[in-house]
Amino acid sequence: MRPGARFPTISVDNLQANHGVKDGEQTQQCLFSQNARPNRKAAAVASVTFPRILVTLEFGLVLLTLPTAARASNPDIPRLQVDAQRGSTRHQVELGEAYFAGRGVPQDEERAAYWFDKAANAGDPWAQIQIGYFYQMGIGVPRDPAAAVRWYERAVSGGLVTAKVNLGVAYLLGDGVRQDPSFAEGLFRQAYARGSGTAASCLGEMYFYGRGVQRDEAAGERWFEAGVKLHDPRAEFQLARLLWHRQKNAGEVKRAVRLLREAAASGMVAAMHQLGVILAKNPALAASPQEASAMLKEASNAGEWRSSVALGLLSRDGMAGVPTDAKTAYYNYRLAALQGGGEALRVVANDLDAIAGRLGPEQAAAIDADARAWFENHHLALQFVNKDGAKWKEFPAYAVANPANGGHAGQLIPSDPSAGFIQAPTRRLSAY
Repeated sequence: MRPGARFPTISVDNLQANHGVKDGEQTQQCLFSQNARPNRKAAAVASVTFPRILVTLEFGLVLLTLPTAARASNPDIPRLQVDAQRGSTRHQVELGEAYFAGRGVPQDEERAAYWFDKAANAGDPWAQIQIGYFYQMGIGVPRDPAAAVRWYERAVSGGLVTAKVNLGVAYLLGDGVRQDPSFAEGLFRQAYARGSGTAASCLGEMYFYGRGVQRDEAAGERWFEAGVKLHDPRAEFQLARLLWHRQKNAGEVKRAVRLLREAAASGMVAAMHQLGVILAKNPALAASPQEASAMLKEASNAGEWRSSVALGLLSRDGMAGVPTDAKTAYYNYRLAALQGGGEALRVVANDLDAIAGRLGPEQAAAIDADARAWFENHHLALQFVNKDGAKWKEFPAYAVANPANGGHAGQLIPSDPSAGFIQAPTRRLSAY
């Protein structure tokens, strides 16, 4: 252990779905954050609503982006490159998606931005909303909120309903335009009227958290319900949080878990993580002994460092159907430190030191190298992992900022997704 350092002890009792692990903190058995209004600023991300990244006030910003997401299989990169060079906007978008999500190629934000920009200038509205998000966040291009708004407006003119949601978020936050919550609400309502469940989720967050309107939790819940009816995973996630926190009866508990399963099945990484933690702490709610670890593994693969911490704990103690395995525990803790930087390292430092002492320097060094090798090609944290290639256009892409000079890329996700996803863009880089 580092001299003079005081690091937390990881246990199932203090494992947090939204906050990682906190020293000495006990939580209710199944967890969602008890605090609906975190004080911490979240780093920003792109999202079709308000997921994993966002600036000020009490939430974090979330912008809709082109529905690109990590898919189960890797694309044919040589074919995509040839077709993209020939001017196929469809293949330019797919190639940009591949570079953004790291499918078949190392993640590369600048190349992703290049191909999205090509397709956007050729008139593809999905590419326009994606490059707009890149300008909003400064991913692969210099941050330019005004340029982002112009791209969203072009996508709206092209008939893309989801672009109205991104544009609404910009007006709600006053990012790249004059702040106008009333106009933002109007855009959300227009998009909802055209079938956007994401817009309903945005309206739910506005009212539930009092964002640009008078706070009205009942109205917010009704909007979340409206989004759930349209099968929006963000609305499912928010309503699940609400029900789990309230737990008025056993039916609400079961529905909360069911909604998290539905959001996770749609590819929402935050839902996978929270569901995995809940099931690990409440195995009676699991559909199978392996469900908790499977959810956490998928979220970890998408870049969620808290899930990597949880997997390390499961392997360390032999929980939730996972056998005790010091090497696997050490790998997951090391991966968490790479994914989450200093914040994660403070959580796992004690366990890393203790397990490394048992493994010996050679084994620990080999596992360190394996974790770094994986992370080098998967350094962006994704908000969604698309599980159905036929429906990939229904889902947004999310990612973190670029690693700076070899440092760890800060998260582009709200530290506490349960508090809502609408926040303004901020980058947080922490060296590891």
